[in-house]
Amino acid sequence: QVQLVESGGGSVQSGGSLRLSCVASGYTIGGFCMAWFRQAPGKEREEIAVIARGDNTRYADSVKGRFTISKDNAKATLYLQMNSLKAEDTAMYYCAATNSGICLWTGTWYEYWGQGTQVTVSS
Repeated sequence: QVQLVESGGGSVQSGGSLRLSCVASGYTIGGFCMAWFRQAPGKEREEIAVIARGDNTRYADSVKGRFTISKDNAKATLYLQMNSLKAEDTAMYYCAATNSGICLWTGTWYEYWGQGTQVTVSS
């Protein structure tokens, strides 16, 4: 059974940094696509970063240059380093995974989801 557990969220002031982690069990993160999504109250879920097999990455324009997705296969952990945080980054952040080596920019592509971790950025 695949489980994804996020951590690292919290409250931070604008301009600050946080690093989110997502520990995977029952899943080999090295061979497949993983992603970070976020959803703010009253807004649709937003795809923000993906990392494919081979460590190719892609980012939403809203976070490009500020966020970095990475993974440690040995630790079965996906990361999201978030710098220069803004109030509009406030949301629940979710990691997601698929059994495909292909990364698509849509939430319906991903079979496995974590429970989310809250990030709140105050201005």
